[in-house]
Amino acid sequence: MNIILLGPPGAGKGTQAAHLVESRDMIQLSTGDMLRAAKTSGTEMGKKVAAIMDAGELVTDEIVIGLIREKLEGDKKGGFIFDGFPRTLTQADALEDLLEETGEKLDAVIALAVNDEVLVDRIVGRAAEAVAAGGTARADDNEESLKVRLMEYYKKTNALIGYYHAKGNLVWVDGLAEIDDVKAEIAEALG
Repeated sequence: MNIILLGPPGAGKGTQAAHLVESRDMIQLSTGDMLRAAKTSGTEMGKKVAAIMDAGELVTDEIVIGLIREKLEGDKKGGFIFDGFPRTLTQADALEDLLEETGEKLDAVIALAVNDEVLVDRIVGRAAEAVAAGGTARADDNEESLKVRLMEYYKKTNALIGYYHAKGNLVWVDGLAEIDDVKAEIAEALG
């Protein structure tokens, strides 16, 4: 089974992906993690990624698709969770083409529905708790940064909601429910 987790920063995608990895033996494909791993891998693709990232430039869709292709051609386990990709319609089309080429299909797109004000309160509270516990918060887990990240998410990614709805893949899940309730809704959506 191959799925996409959609939702703004802080919606709980990482938490739910970790649960799916554990409960369904799925493989989480987080583009950020994949890029960081590629950068230090020493492979030809890794050297390209390192050069681009070290120059402070954005990695192209072509390179990200190449990294995803490598993963799709490896061990499939219980399927793939696409986390952080696609973010645009161009990337969605590229992913669809890649899945077709590799004999895979997309089974579901889980969209975590959230209220932005509650989400901001959640993230800022989480950052405050981390600091109070003697840890550190993410540098961008503050109200101003989060609002910028949310705006960027909606500008780039909102079109995917209509795209996947039209394809019949989209399932809405209440991203602000208790973690176990979100897990249960996702499990029900995936069958």
